[in-house]
Amino acid sequence: MAIAQLDNRTARRLFLDRHALAEQPTGPSKGGDLGALIHRLGFVQLDSINTVARAHDMILFSRRPSYRPKNLKGLYEKDRGLFEHWTHDAAVIPMEFYPHWKLRFQRDSARLKSQWKTWRRDGFEEQLDTVLRQIRDHGSVCSSDVGKDEKKGSGGWWDWHPSKTALEYLWRSGALSVTGRDGFQKRYDLTERVIENSMQTANPAPSKDETIDWCCNAALDRLGFATSGELAAFWATVTSAEAKNWCTQNLATGNIIPVEIIGADGTMRACIARPDIIEQAPQIAPPPGRIRVLSPFDPALRDRARTQRLFGFHYRIEVFVPAPKRKYGYYVFPLIEADRLIGRIDMKAHRDIGILKVAALWPEPKTRWSAARTSRLESELSRVCRFCGLDKVEFANDWLKLPA
Repeated sequence: MAIAQLDNRTARRLFLDRHALAEQPTGPSKGGDLGALIHRLGFVQLDSINTVARAHDMILFSRRPSYRPKNLKGLYEKDRGLFEHWTHDAAVIPMEFYPHWKLRFQRDSARLKSQWKTWRRDGFEEQLDTVLRQIRDHGSVCSSDVGKDEKKGSGGWWDWHPSKTALEYLWRSGALSVTGRDGFQKRYDLTERVIENSMQTANPAPSKDETIDWCCNAALDRLGFATSGELAAFWATVTSAEAKNWCTQNLATGNIIPVEIIGADGTMRACIARPDIIEQAPQIAPPPGRIRVLSPFDPALRDRARTQRLFGFHYRIEVFVPAPKRKYGYYVFPLIEADRLIGRIDMKAHRDIGILKVAALWPEPKTRWSAARTSRLESELSRVCRFCGLDKVEFANDWLKLPA
C-alpha cells in the first residue's frame, strides 16, 4: 500500500493552521478566549528581551491584535489559568496540563542535581531547607530576598549564588511554583499555596506511561505531522527513545499512519500523522495575505531545522553573535505573508521618543518586493506601533536590502 503524501504547500498550510496562523488575525484576547488560544498552541515561551515587545506578547499579538500584555498577566497571576515551567525553555502553560509535569519534576530533580554541581553552583543543596522554611514562614520571595549574606555573582545563569540556585532547583523539581513576575523577576511560593490542593490530590498523578502517551498525542495534535524526534522535542519531557517506541506502538494499532512530507526544496521526509490528515489538510483555507511580524521565539519557528525544511527559510537569532559577525542584526523579526516566510526585519522601539525605527528589511531571495508589499508592511507596523504605545514608524534611508 502506497504511503500517503502531502505536497509542500498543503503541509505548510496544515502546519500554520495548527499554530493559529492560517486564519485572519482577529478575535477576543482576554480570559477564557486567551486561554483557549494558548491551549491550542500548547504553551507560550517567555523571554525578557524587549527590543520591540517581549516574545510572549508578540506571539499572542500576531494572532490576536486586540491582545495587550495585561491580558496575559491577569490570566496567569489572577485567574491561575496558566502555570509557568519549562518545555524547551521557560513558558506559560495551561493549568490543566499541570498533572503531566509531575514526570518533568522528577526528571529535572535528578538531572539538575547532578548537572548543577559541575556548573559553579556548589552549596545550593545545603540551602534547600533554609529557602523552603523562609517561604513557608514568611511568604513568597524573589531571588533578591534570599541568600542576602551570600557572595553574589554576575547574575547570569552561569553564576547564581547558592540560594538563588536553590530557588530555581525547587521550582524546576516542583516544590515551588512561580506566582508571577515583578518586572521580569520571578516570584516563588509553595506549590500547595499556588496550585490548589484539589488539583494535586483529587486524582492520582498520571503514570509515566500515561504522561508519555499524553505528551506524544498532544505534540502531534499541535504539529499536524512529525518525526518521533520532533514529538519528543515539543515538550522536551519524554526521551527520543520513548517517543520512538510510542510511534511504533501507535503505528501498529492504526492510531497514526506514516506520511511523506515534501519540503520546500522538493525533498521528502518520512513522518507520522493522524489517519484522517490526507482528507483534512487540503480543506484548510489559504492563510490571509496580510503581512505579520513574528517573534523569533514564535512556536511556529521554534524548530529552526523544521522551518527551513518546510518553508525554505533559514533563521538564526544573532543576540549572542558578536556584532561584527552578524549577518542581519541583534534581534531580527521574521515576516510571514499567507503561507510563506517572505523576509526579516531589523527594528527597535524607541519608547523615549515614541518611534518604531526600522533599520533594515531583507526580503527572501524569491520574494519580489513591490510597492503593494511595502504598503502592507506599513499597515502591519502601524498596528505594532499601537500595540507598543508608539506614535509612528521611521524607516532608515537604505532600509530595503534587495538581493544583488
